[in-house]
Amino acid sequence: MAKAVFGGGCFWCLDAIFRKVDGVREVVCGYAGGRRPNPTYEQVCTGVTGHAEVVEIDYDENKISYEELLDIFFEIHDPTQLNRQGNDIGTQYRSIILYLDENQKQKALNKIEELRKRGQNIVTEVKPLEAFYKAEDYHQNYFEKNPHNPYCQYVVAPKVEKFLQKYK
Repeated sequence: MAKAVFGGGCFWCLDAIFRKVDGVREVVCGYAGGRRPNPTYEQVCTGVTGHAEVVEIDYDENKISYEELLDIFFEIHDPTQLNRQGNDIGTQYRSIILYLDENQKQKALNKIEELRKRGQNIVTEVKPLEAFYKAEDYHQNYFEKNPHNPYCQYVVAPKVEKFLQKYK
């Protein structure tokens, strides 16, 4: 098993989508990329911790590659929006790839360069993962547990549906 850590807006969206990817064993919502150890959701939401909402993905490299996960990541969020995704605004919603080794770093940088050559103004931050802090339990698998929540109905569900149409 291998790991990947991505942030691209609200982690509920990423969580809901990556759980549907064949080869992904587990998705954990959390916080990374900032300064404060063991942050809470409320602290991260203020923007002062420097952390982004991220997902840690455990995946089987025999079923899906890191490059394929990167393709999905760049498809399911807008990597051209600085410190936001739609109406979610703040550094905690930034587009970020936290790499675990030099191989992941190079693959992420290569993918960004490929997208830039296609004319996309990618603002995705790429940096080493220093620490991952698991989010509170109620954030885990949030969409599945709360499908009638308005945010889930109007933001998460359309993203999941778009993903399923393209990657079914």
